Amino acid sequence: MKYTGTYITLFPILLRKHLARQFGKGVTKKAIRGAKPIYKQMLQKCDDIGFDNPMASNIYMCFVFLAIWEASEGAIDLEGYRAVIKNFMTSFPVSKFLANGDINDPNTLALAKEKFHKMQEWADAHPEYRDKTWDFNFDETKHKDGSYYHFTRCPIEDFARKNGYLEILPVCCEMDYYLTEAKHGVLHRDYTLATGGKICDYWIVPDKITNPR
Repeated sequence: MKYTGTYITLFPILLRKHLARQFGKGVTKKAIRGAKPIYKQMLQKCDDIGFDNPMASNIYMCFVFLAIWEASEGAIDLEGYRAVIKNFMTSFPVSKFLANGDINDPNTLALAKEKFHKMQEWADAHPEYRDKTWDFNFDETKHKDGSYYHFTRCPIEDFARKNGYLEILPVCCEMDYYLTEAKHGVLHRDYTLATGGKICDYWIVPDKITNPR
């Protein structure tokens, strides 16, 4: 993947206080300082899914968390990191940035569905990347409420499995829940590729629906 310094520069700044609160200043300083060269190496090893791919930001963002974890050399444990990621994703200004709409509004939900379809359309229009990027599989008949789709392929999971990050990846996958909550939705999920499932499923429902169908 083409290198960009945006995520590895910005995210550690926002993460620093959460890491320090959980693991102390010494571990935080070491992990953040060592993360950038690891991040660059990870992007070099990762399959190129296209810099302009609308899903590319998932790789650039997730790799920051993986690089920080590796740079800590074992000082960042999974449960502690889980708490850090939750606090980070639900704190201001991150949650405010992610909250770009309320899917309880039917028009906003429709736009979200349209966005997902456009991501798959991008992959279909770029055959050189189609077999490396996420594959969206939609099924609007599966549930009456919300939106459903699943992946059978995830380049982050493929990279993690090949390069020794599978232990930490499920913690990062939990960010999907916080991303959905920021849009006033609830993610219902049964499987992830990172935990051995054959799919990563997403049933996203507006949070005002109490008994989704």
